[in-house]
Amino acid sequence: MSCRLAARAVLPRPSAFRLQHENGQQQLCRRRPQLLAASPSTPALGLGPLVFQRGVVSKKGWSTAPARSKHRRFNQANSGLPALTTGPAAALLRREKTTPLRTGVLATKTGMTSMFVGKTRVPCTVLQLDQVQVVANKTREKHGYWAVQVGAGSRPPRNVTGPLLGYYEAKGVAPKGELAEFMVRGAEGLLPVGVQLLPDWFQPGQYVDCRARSRGMGFAGVMKRHGFAGQGASHGNSKNHRTMGTAGPSQGSGSRVLPGKKMPGRMGNDWVTVQNLRVMRVDNELGIVLVGGPVPGPKGRLVKLQDSKKRKPPGLPHRQRSLDQLLERHPDAEQALEAARKRHLEMKEQRLARSTAS
Repeated sequence: MSCRLAARAVLPRPSAFRLQHENGQQQLCRRRPQLLAASPSTPALGLGPLVFQRGVVSKKGWSTAPARSKHRRFNQANSGLPALTTGPAAALLRREKTTPLRTGVLATKTGMTSMFVGKTRVPCTVLQLDQVQVVANKTREKHGYWAVQVGAGSRPPRNVTGPLLGYYEAKGVAPKGELAEFMVRGAEGLLPVGVQLLPDWFQPGQYVDCRARSRGMGFAGVMKRHGFAGQGASHGNSKNHRTMGTAGPSQGSGSRVLPGKKMPGRMGNDWVTVQNLRVMRVDNELGIVLVGGPVPGPKGRLVKLQDSKKRKPPGLPHRQRSLDQLLERHPDAEQALEAARKRHLEMKEQRLARSTAS
């Protein structure tokens, strides 16, 4: 005899049911949890005969599929990583330990040489520092991150736009040939505006990262640009020995060529970072830094030089000594900046009055 059961809650698993014999009839009972039976005044609607089957309970009914587990690859509790969000604060928190403590410098690649370490000949790249000065500081409260803006070289004022001339005028710095930003970990990495960075900012033996544009090689084919093997030299191949062949549309990609497909094109002139280069020698008189190994780009290329991200930074004694030497060379940096700002405002008012009068 089939038994109907009116219920108003989600049915439990079949293992929670058992059969009991009372008064010669089989009745369906439960172990856990208790079912909420419908009262006589509110009869259950649309309830069919109870059918037992294996599976799990879901919002859509019974299913034989296992319960879905959330993807926790990147936010595990034991991974030590911060919670993934799209905010800038979370991005800075993720990069906090890899951001250098100090600012970097702008240098010019002047060539390569070699030096001996014991009996080993080590090829080195010569980097020239030319009038490297701190132009501005960027703070977390105003700009969203900590950074030091550094300028190098010089540029004639006639080749600089008016707004940029006013920017340099307010900083008390002569127009620079190049500007670059170097992110630092916190406020302790900021430097007074106007101070000059010399090669002794780096310590011989420490490791640095060099970032520059690679040498441009013009338009190149796939064999030179991407290392393709090319096609056969004979057996029916005509005038396609160095071509790429088909681009591969209609191969599960929606009958199109996917972006980023390796094809002929301009080769080189891309930003390349070479990490963990050892500083072999620094010379303040010559204004050079020698790093072991190659650096991207030809002679005369601008290079960004900063403490390595994946190696330990210079020791605290060297960092403190270099900072003290920097402040000793420029004891009046803060006063000079305030005087430059006042002079800039006065000259700005004079230029405005002259323009309105004319």
